[in-house]
Amino acid sequence: MVAGGRRGPRRFRLAVVCAVLACAAPSALVGAVAITVAPADAAAVSPGSVAARAGTVPATSSSTRWWVPPLGDQPWQWELANPLDLSDAKEMGTNDRLPDHARAPAPVIYDIDGIINPASTVSALHALGTHVVCYVEVGAAGNYYSASDEGIATTYYDQFEAAGVLGGPVAGWPERYLDIRSAATVAIVESMIDQQCAAKGFDAVETDIDEEYHSPNTFGLTKADEEHYMTTLADYMHQLGLGWWIKNPDDTGDGYATDMEPLADAVLTEQCNQYSTCSALSAYFGKKAIFNAEYRRRPSQFCSNDESLGINGAEFNLDLTGIRKPCP
Repeated sequence: MVAGGRRGPRRFRLAVVCAVLACAAPSALVGAVAITVAPADAAAVSPGSVAARAGTVPATSSSTRWWVPPLGDQPWQWELANPLDLSDAKEMGTNDRLPDHARAPAPVIYDIDGIINPASTVSALHALGTHVVCYVEVGAAGNYYSASDEGIATTYYDQFEAAGVLGGPVAGWPERYLDIRSAATVAIVESMIDQQCAAKGFDAVETDIDEEYHSPNTFGLTKADEEHYMTTLADYMHQLGLGWWIKNPDDTGDGYATDMEPLADAVLTEQCNQYSTCSALSAYFGKKAIFNAEYRRRPSQFCSNDESLGINGAEFNLDLTGIRKPCP
């Protein structure tokens, strides 16, 4: 386990899981009963179609109370392996090179771990004129952090365990899936977003494992379950003045990406060129900023495609230690 807890590409991990388990359909998975007693502060949210609410969701930064990354070239850095070292040019991405060996523009967006990075790091990045995205997991949990790390009395993992919402293991990682149908899960995740992202001054949230229903989660979750859950979280983030970066919605092979577009403020996808899924993000083309991380392809193999689709692409190393080869 590295200092920051879970790391590595979500899509690469899912591909391994599918190869081993043949991506069993939800009906073939063992069901689990959600707990019925929620914390007192758990909000009740009425189910509804995301698409039906499209007209109420602002699409541009000028009409929102939160930051929305603009379209066009947006140099970005994704560093999750450890607390960001502001003095390290590699981690900051300030000494990187483009495919033609010219110096790459310095990042204007940093995506970093919300728990292990303090508010002072976020403030320092803002002082440089950049925006900062808060990485958190919303579909699984690992016992990576101490209560001291998280700055709370009881770790989020212990809270999930006490609430009875931990499910089956995430293959290849010391984590367990969350029952996203439970109001307790919603309340704990919302408290994490508030305490680790909003309170520290982040501008937006990258929600990892926000397409859990497509994984062998042991709960038999459906696309409707996921859309209800992520609509609830997206509305909460927006109420806090945070943007929402949806993660890998092109993984699922159905209409999830398109359904969630009205609520999402940006997309972070992994290996959409390697797995030929970039086109699944067509609902976002020309409307929302898209950021793509490739691990098994060199920039010469994918940058031209990313550029043609208006995607901000870069090659990263698997551990996300700050090593970056951005597209022009």
